[in-house]
Amino acid sequence: MQYPHYQPASDNRPLSDDELGELDDLLAGLPGDGVMNIEALDGYLAGLLLSPQPLASLPGEQWLPLIWGGDGEVDPAPFKSGKQRKKAMMLVLRHLQSIATHWAHSPQAWEPIFSVADGEDEDTEYTDAEDWAVGFLMAVGLAEDAWAPRFEAPATAALLEPIVLLGSDEAELDDAGRARVQDAAGRDELSRALLDAVLALAKAVGL
Repeated sequence: MQYPHYQPASDNRPLSDDELGELDDLLAGLPGDGVMNIEALDGYLAGLLLSPQPLASLPGEQWLPLIWGGDGEVDPAPFKSGKQRKKAMMLVLRHLQSIATHWAHSPQAWEPIFSVADGEDEDTEYTDAEDWAVGFLMAVGLAEDAWAPRFEAPATAALLEPIVLLGSDEAELDDAGRARVQDAAGRDELSRALLDAVLALAKAVGL
């Protein structure tokens, strides 16, 4: 199976709302426990773009299969047809390009895909970026050594902290002496901080 490479200079059109919904439905319809949902995919793509390892240098087969549950070596091939696989890859690449374009030209218009849950009363909503953060950290896992200096440098570590707190499991957080945020209000606060932190990180690394 041949996988496309990410081309930063691509003029792929950003996904429309309908096409984003189509991608969401496509992912939700794939079998397997490891398939990313649309929130995790959005975070994963953002992490790939922010990685110290240029995404254009990473072969498509090393990062695309992880979206539908592969491990970078074994492709579970969950698609019903080659046409469906091609459609999925095209939509993913266009969404990736859309994120990069927003950061380069209109960062304040960028809207990450977070979950939203109703509060105890009908007028309250809580944002929850846990799945987004999990996806981002999956991208970090593809180049852990390259990311390490950013987690160690105080300035960038502070920007990455909301992602770590939302996306890491409890055992990892305990090792760092921090507790996982469980209440909806706390997760909402972290999720909103995450948005600004990611934009600041993109600016700090020159995107």
